[in-house]
Amino acid sequence: MKSVLIYSTPTCGYCTIAKEFFKANDVEYTEFDVSTDAEKRTEMIEKSGQMGVPVIDIENEIIVGFNKDKLMQLLEL
Repeated sequence: MKSVLIYSTPTCGYCTIAKEFFKANDVEYTEFDVSTDAEKRTEMIEKSGQMGVPVIDIENEIIVGFNKDKLMQLLEL
């Protein structure tokens, strides 16, 4: 299974949708709450060049926001 990281905040609707998508498709992921973790927030910005969430990292492929088609392609679903 591919490594999936999601940088999110508790109040982000698209973050919730992305996590629900992962759960529905039995995709294991590691979540980082960038509203409280400054180190991971900096890491997210360095990876994506963005401050918006979610930022999803699948094997070093970065997706900003929730893009179901791209997620399905990268996860081979």
